Amino acid sequence: MANFAMLDENNIVTQVITIYNNNILDENGVESEDVGIDFCRKLFEENTNWKQTSYNNNMRVRHASIGYSYNQTLDAFIPPQPFSSWVLNEETADWQSPLGLTPELTEQNIDDGFFYVWDESTYEKDNTNGWILKEETPYEPLPTW
Repeated sequence: MANFAMLDENNIVTQVITIYNNNILDENGVESEDVGIDFCRKLFEENTNWKQTSYNNNMRVRHASIGYSYNQTLDAFIPPQPFSSWVLNEETADWQSPLGLTPELTEQNIDDGFFYVWDESTYEKDNTNGWILKEETPYEPLPTW
């Protein structure tokens, strides 16, 4: 099966479809993105914009999802920016905090059920802070009737 993402005029993914591989074969029986795009345009409209994507992430960095954008320079599907302060790392095509990666948890943090979350308002107040250590909410089992 082949997957294709429909892009709007701003290169935002509006739809992702799956088609049979035989619909992307050229005259020599070789898989071709262009043939797949032509097939998608016949299904929808001739002037639609399509890019092939892959569930196993072997093309365009990651599988496209609705709301992702296609970055032509990086030839990558980019998820929506999670926070306004985060910047796109063009080597990985991933968003990263302005403070870098999530801080390392200590063994004690892990044992106690702590984890880090990004707090944009904390960063806006003091741009040297943003990662907040939180305690995991205890799981409450569903009642048995």
